[in-house]
Amino acid sequence: MSQPVIVWFRQDLRLNDNPAFAAAIQSNAPIIPVFVDDTAYGRAAGTTSLWWRNTSLRALAGDLKTRGLTLIYRKGDGLALMRALVEETNAATVFWNRQYEKDTIARDTQLKSWLKENNRNGVGHVGNLFFDPWQIINKNSGSHYKVFSPFWKACLQAGLPCDLSVPPAQLTAPEQWPKSQPLPEASAAPATGMDALWQPGERGALKMLDMFFENSFDGYADNRDTPGGVTTSRLSPHLRWGEISPQRIYASLGEERIDTNDGRKFLSEIGWREFSYYLLYHYPDMPERCLQQKFETFPWRDAPEDLEAWKQGRTGYPIVDAAMRELATTGFMHNRTRMIAASFLTKHLLIDWREGERWFWECLADADPANNAAGWQWTAGCGADAAPYFRIFNPIIQGRKFDPDGTYTKTYAPELANLTGKVIFAPWEASSDTLSDAGISLDVDYPAPIVKHETARARALDVFHAL
Repeated sequence: MSQPVIVWFRQDLRLNDNPAFAAAIQSNAPIIPVFVDDTAYGRAAGTTSLWWRNTSLRALAGDLKTRGLTLIYRKGDGLALMRALVEETNAATVFWNRQYEKDTIARDTQLKSWLKENNRNGVGHVGNLFFDPWQIINKNSGSHYKVFSPFWKACLQAGLPCDLSVPPAQLTAPEQWPKSQPLPEASAAPATGMDALWQPGERGALKMLDMFFENSFDGYADNRDTPGGVTTSRLSPHLRWGEISPQRIYASLGEERIDTNDGRKFLSEIGWREFSYYLLYHYPDMPERCLQQKFETFPWRDAPEDLEAWKQGRTGYPIVDAAMRELATTGFMHNRTRMIAASFLTKHLLIDWREGERWFWECLADADPANNAAGWQWTAGCGADAAPYFRIFNPIIQGRKFDPDGTYTKTYAPELANLTGKVIFAPWEASSDTLSDAGISLDVDYPAPIVKHETARARALDVFHAL
């Protein structure tokens, strides 16, 4: 039997449309699928995303098993473990789909050099994006893009690739399997509503895509900002761990859907994810440092009590609190309310965006190395193509505009269930009789605002304007 090859799974926990896996199959060599829980390279997943990954790993292992392969799991230094596995198995080639964090790039570069020195091959692929970030260049400046719209236009003009593949039902296994540590246990979901809402794994991703097209695609461009109900695809956690590829999503749109306002808008949201990774590659310190350097001297407030109130959904602003409680309940937050919650933290409370980024990283199922930091920097006003500093979301108006009947807010802040009309989003403006009839005593049943909107807005504008 010929030398085996290794497929190194990372953020690509799927068998279909997986370029690294497809290349291994095309080699006609025995295949050893490997997942390394890398403790030396890449940012460690937060609690919720880790639960998702561990659940997804078991689904991947089951899919591989039906094809005659065993997923090898090891935990530790990714570079050292891969070198050891190559020597242990006498693998001729290691296939992987590229990651784009600065230390994972360095790790892969070192591994590729070591493989070459030892007369073996290391082959990276574009597995979770349409393009490698270095492929899209601003032809006018000769540098990279810093604004989304021209970046995405350049991607579309380059032609979005659509490289789909389906593995055969049976694959060639090695004569002898290397030892594997037990797969990590997928313990109880950290958020109470996650089990009912999500199905981690490739099958769950494809099912979610089908549900989106069936139930939410029509009207997406108009409805996507409405947090009440299922108005978005909810594919982000599946994309985070590569259970579905952007190419599969693109192909599934089909010509009829792509050439509609809903299709173009939905595809552009996939484009924002692409842009986030593009930024991460060109600004490798994006999760830790402001892309606009002047913000590094910004006088953020050290306000642990306010930060904790925001985390717990106890700010006194119903749409903000509902968003934070949705996160705690489901491991997810609607995109519109992410912006509202992030704006409140960074502009109403003047708390460093990195505090919010770290909390979302810990709590979101879709906490992504690129999207999370890019989103926070956009809202705070310190990133590339960011919202201007003077854009300060009014949480009262935002609630009334995007959740007019309070469906979303009351779902996650049920103590407000008996309020109606505009006071849902400003309960302190309700009369004492209205509050009494609704069974609400401010600061007892529901918190009073921790800051006045007008005062916080004026304070933020003064500080931002001084930059």
